[in-house]
Amino acid sequence: MNIKKFALLGLFAAAIAAFVALDLGSYLSLDYLKQSQSDFLDLYARQPFTVAAVYFGVYVLATALSFPGATIITLAGGAIFGLGWGLLIVSFASSLGATLAFLTARFVLRDSIEARFAKRLADINQGIEKDGAFYLFTLRLVPLVPFFVINLVMGLTKMRAWVFYAVSQLGMLAGTAVFVNAGTQLSQITSLQGILSPTLIGSLALLGVFPLLARKGVDAVKKRQVYARWKAVRPKTFERNLVVIGAGAGGLVSAYIAAAVKAKVTLVEAHKMGGDCLNYGCVPSKALIKSARLSHQMAHAERYGLNSCSRNKDKGYKPVLFKKVMARVQAVVASIAPHDSIERYTSLGVEVLQGHAKIINPWTVEIALNDGGKRLLTTRNIVIAAGARPLVPPLPGLSDVAYVTSDTLWDVFATLDDAPKRLVVLGGGPIGCELAQSFARLGSQVTQVEMAPRLMLREDVEVSALVADALRADGVTVLTGHKALRVEATSAASLPGGVLVVVHQGIELRIEFDQLLCAVGRVARLDGYGLEELGIPTQRTVEINDYLQTIYPNIYAVGDVAGPFQFTHTAAHQAWYAAVNALFGDFKKFKADYSVIPWATFTDPEVARVGLNEQEALAQSVAFEVTRYDIDDLDRQICDEGPNSQTRGFVKVLTVPGKDRILGVTLVGTHAADLLAEYVLAMKHGLGLSKILGTIHTYPTLSEASKYAAGEWKRAHQPHKLLAWARRYHDWKRNHF
Repeated sequence: MNIKKFALLGLFAAAIAAFVALDLGSYLSLDYLKQSQSDFLDLYARQPFTVAAVYFGVYVLATALSFPGATIITLAGGAIFGLGWGLLIVSFASSLGATLAFLTARFVLRDSIEARFAKRLADINQGIEKDGAFYLFTLRLVPLVPFFVINLVMGLTKMRAWVFYAVSQLGMLAGTAVFVNAGTQLSQITSLQGILSPTLIGSLALLGVFPLLARKGVDAVKKRQVYARWKAVRPKTFERNLVVIGAGAGGLVSAYIAAAVKAKVTLVEAHKMGGDCLNYGCVPSKALIKSARLSHQMAHAERYGLNSCSRNKDKGYKPVLFKKVMARVQAVVASIAPHDSIERYTSLGVEVLQGHAKIINPWTVEIALNDGGKRLLTTRNIVIAAGARPLVPPLPGLSDVAYVTSDTLWDVFATLDDAPKRLVVLGGGPIGCELAQSFARLGSQVTQVEMAPRLMLREDVEVSALVADALRADGVTVLTGHKALRVEATSAASLPGGVLVVVHQGIELRIEFDQLLCAVGRVARLDGYGLEELGIPTQRTVEINDYLQTIYPNIYAVGDVAGPFQFTHTAAHQAWYAAVNALFGDFKKFKADYSVIPWATFTDPEVARVGLNEQEALAQSVAFEVTRYDIDDLDRQICDEGPNSQTRGFVKVLTVPGKDRILGVTLVGTHAADLLAEYVLAMKHGLGLSKILGTIHTYPTLSEASKYAAGEWKRAHQPHKLLAWARRYHDWKRNHF
């Protein structure tokens, strides 16, 4: 801290010390004010400008130094100057003093606070930039938070000083008028409670509802502005309460909820019901992973006292029937498909149309039906749940080879008799890792290429290392820190196969392949839905507010197209909020809650997480303690994998320092995704590790890992002083009857 800040702090300390030492607080009491009222009035009559100037200076100083007694000084203003001049003087003095306190907090405290809580302050500043003026205005109107606290806290943000002053001047005006008016009646007031006369109570009640009325007014103005150019085409009546675009998880849940509450709803899907998760993602990949895991266990059957199937390869034995594996995957998808089918949703009361939907105006959706027809539907509300598609990198030569993505591989690979002999996987995220390991276990020679320095970059370093080791143990060649430069086709006929050229530390490496799988991420489907024509802002996703609304309050977005998470369960979670807000928002709207979002990567071992991990906590400057339990010693783990298993895994829990409140959990191991549910429940309902430790877990199960992790935390926080007294007590008991 520089010398100027020290000097300012010293001035503050001296002022506060003088305030206490000279008992200046006694001059800021109602009794003193009443006793001196006539003297003040006489002095004001003789020297009006001097009294006004001194009063103004005292008010500014008291407010700037955050001294108590502002209410009494305000009353004095009304008593001395009357309502008109009193309101004028107090209004400007209070706003100026508040701004000085605001600037002082910014000058003295903001740098140190920002250094320690950079991420939190960045989030706050983002909100302040968007709605800060209105938020401050409502706080000024209803003093639920003391004004001196507002002054200091706002000084830590990036709100402009002139905005703070202007909003404070306007926002405090109504409350100032009430108290100045009370001051004019000072001779009749015998206590502070006397301020609450019926007239003043009415004024305060009006202040209480004013922010709500103001908010409604601001919303109405914003709505009027955003819908202004569409005023002429707004229907007088609507054919639907809700139209949902996209039949993935977000769209299905939105339509389901609307039908359940008897709203008239239409669900539009251009391709397959169930969306990406059912047809290309969660379901087929997990079916593939199951076959791959079983193949791996069969190849290592000797660990379990059985003959390994791989022993008979020389005799023509084929352990993996790849075409049947892929047929099983398709059969699994077909078995689950009825849950998301047109027939089911029609029976629930949802009108399902197959075609491409485009929003023509905020209340009209045009559907180009797959059979060639066209429908126009008017609707009060719209939910966009268009999902995402695989990102195809702009790699030179890529279009010259028959590459596959996580969407297209299922149909392409279903035609193969054997797993691709040489498979290159571009991407080291969850999808790339799951598929690289699975195809390696099914017989492919897999090379995984990732530009980042490690796999699964969003996880802690030790998690990334463990997953990389597991993949290498299954035969995957993991190349991290390698940037793909180009693809070279092996023939002019563009047959499947080619050479991927990558660079690492300036050295080029050529990797031959039979199949190339792009798994470098997914991008939201934003084109062709009318968003640009309507002026709905989009970047990587559709821009929405906390209620999942776009700039048009009746148009919502959920799932991958909205972010911030690309998970099926998050899309379903958002869909509840969007549907309820759309259908019942006139009465009550709900902000989407992302406080406890779980996710998992289904490699072997699995990686599952909820809340913060270590690297996120450090990046956000969140204080934490780490408790870790390695599952290698867990009885059920030993039973399943044997005493000499190479399988590694752990439970890592982040807690508030000195407390058992959970900030985040990372699980690595068998069935980690299933075991995570206990922590999701605990975090959602505020249950700490002590509650988990006190819960009976079935023996022998993997779930005991959670109990033992809680036990590790308990051991690290033993009450040593209390235990020392317990030892003395037991020593005494042994020697006395």
